[in-house]
Amino acid sequence: MQDKKTSLSGVLFLLIGAFVWGTTFVAQDTAADQMGPFTYLFGRSVVAIVFLGILILILDRTGKVTAPPETSADRKLLWTGGILAGIFCGLASFLQQYGIAFTTAGKAGFLTAFYIVLVPVIGIFLGRRPTVFLSLAVVLALVGLYFLSLQGSLRLEKGDALILLCALVFSIQILIVDRYAGLVDGVRMSFIQFLTITILCGICMLIFEKPSPQIFLDGWVPILYAGILSSGVGYTFQILGQSRVNPTLASILMSLESVFSAISGALILHERMSGREILGCCLVFSAVILAQLPTPKKKVKV
Repeated sequence: MQDKKTSLSGVLFLLIGAFVWGTTFVAQDTAADQMGPFTYLFGRSVVAIVFLGILILILDRTGKVTAPPETSADRKLLWTGGILAGIFCGLASFLQQYGIAFTTAGKAGFLTAFYIVLVPVIGIFLGRRPTVFLSLAVVLALVGLYFLSLQGSLRLEKGDALILLCALVFSIQILIVDRYAGLVDGVRMSFIQFLTITILCGICMLIFEKPSPQIFLDGWVPILYAGILSSGVGYTFQILGQSRVNPTLASILMSLESVFSAISGALILHERMSGREILGCCLVFSAVILAQLPTPKKKVKV
């Protein structure tokens, strides 16, 4: 029987997810000019839970997913994982959406990719042994950050700082998904995750922003695109993919989000990066890959 940690389906899930997330930066950049971040996140999350609810019904009828949790312990595990993932995913998404209004889609994609470096760093505090490449990856990431985001006065721009904070919160969400993905049904966990985001963002939207039906009508394209593809498909594929692929390969595949964001930003929004920013992107992406390389095994002398 094939080891699910190396399955082709898991690789495809994460590749598609990375592509969807990368291109969604364009939708987010467009929505940032039309509505507040909580309004946008509420709209896309409502679309996501409707999409995932219908998907669960269809898959259950065709027998393509595991049966609903039967015991109270199983239900508790599913809801705990989904709610925790929703809290951190919602916070990270807010920081990303708020920050993208002050930077470009391409740059936001590369800065968000810092979560791939931060995940193993956080792992050190959780008792996980760091790889020999991690220290070099952190140095490369910091140098890349300087060229990509810091100005001559060493001042981090507002949008870049928010996206970096978003990367930190996303790294916690990834660790939560890694903890629960293999224990519960991935589609149901994704549904609960976005149900949590819908409730939290709905409350904040009513308190801090002034939503109206016209706002949702004006921004229906980015809301539908992000709701169905980024939220409904992308995050569900993340959960399914992480349960089928080893963590190193999963992180590298998800980091391709930054490449797709830069390409889509250039093709659709006609964004252009300076030579300094391109160098920063290359260093960040190198750090992302380097942070995931395993420690070479020592040869045992006979």
